[in-house]
Amino acid sequence: MANIFGNCIKLSIFGESHSDAIGVVLDGLPAGLPIDMENIQKEMARRAPGQNRFSTPRKESDIPKIVSGHFQGKTTGTPLCAFIENTNTRSKDYQPELLRPSHADYTAFMRYHGFSDYRGGGHFSGRLTAPLVFAGAILKPYLASQGIEIFAHIKSLGTEKDAVFDAVCPNIEVCRSIQNHELAVLDETIIPAYTKLIDNARENCDSVGGVIEALITNAPAGLGSPFFESVESRLSAMLFSIPAVKGVEFGTGFGITELLGSEANDAFCLEKGKIKTKTNHNGGINGGITNGMPLVFSVAVKPTPSISKPQKTVNIETQTEETIAIHGRHDPCIVPRAVCVIEAAAAIVMADLLLEAKTYAEPATKRD
Repeated sequence: MANIFGNCIKLSIFGESHSDAIGVVLDGLPAGLPIDMENIQKEMARRAPGQNRFSTPRKESDIPKIVSGHFQGKTTGTPLCAFIENTNTRSKDYQPELLRPSHADYTAFMRYHGFSDYRGGGHFSGRLTAPLVFAGAILKPYLASQGIEIFAHIKSLGTEKDAVFDAVCPNIEVCRSIQNHELAVLDETIIPAYTKLIDNARENCDSVGGVIEALITNAPAGLGSPFFESVESRLSAMLFSIPAVKGVEFGTGFGITELLGSEANDAFCLEKGKIKTKTNHNGGINGGITNGMPLVFSVAVKPTPSISKPQKTVNIETQTEETIAIHGRHDPCIVPRAVCVIEAAAAIVMADLLLEAKTYAEPATKRD
């Protein structure tokens, strides 16, 4: 079915960029999960527009209102629904007849026969990632109670690169600290270069993209299933649902093709009686199933397609070629605000995998 994700936890999002509100429904949540609104708002603020010089001037408070599925500060086990009001829209900035390059204007027109809401990108807008962040904020404490934490940073912007996570033995305190940075980076010396790239893009009526690297710690071995329900498949399905994501790689990713098998293989070892691997080129996954090592993946985020630099396009009403310069309030770089979205997306998938694992039947007999 369209617009529903998950096996144990069923997630659905609704709304458009300029509709009265956007929101999310989470069905299948365990009863009794604590709902910390202060922590939820802190997560929402990481993604919210208009927070700093790197984002769109559009300001939205992004305060979610939970209308069902909670009582006395905890989930009830029934569907949890929350909505977030859109209070600062400027629909006059949009020309529906001119197809915006690299946007969903044309594909939405063809899919929905011209009835889709074009304002701000409608249901295709990055605005719809706010409900995902809310869902992630609900589920992160549940994961934390199981010892699982999720971190992400800006691995690169343009050709400038940050340090990378230690995929074998990450420094958790360092990982936690980056969540408080305006630009989530491991090596703060890269901030001036990142800032210059974003400022130059804005000044030149352009935009810049980048790569976000994510790390999931303490995921137990044995989550996931082979082939169609692999951990890679599940994470990729969620990650590619985020607007502007154009690539996902796990572990060493495409770089593993440059290694010999003897270099790419993650040799097993024993550490305090626990099976681990000496390297982690496979990103913590073998055969579609977690192997107990940190899960590591990277996500490519394209440059913001809404730029005021003149571009060639087609007028869908007159069927003529024209030029468009997109005006309005847009991010010169959406990567900084996407960091918490990637974390939330991973949290949704990991919570679903954990709950699914609890339903696995014990074998009739144990192997000797």
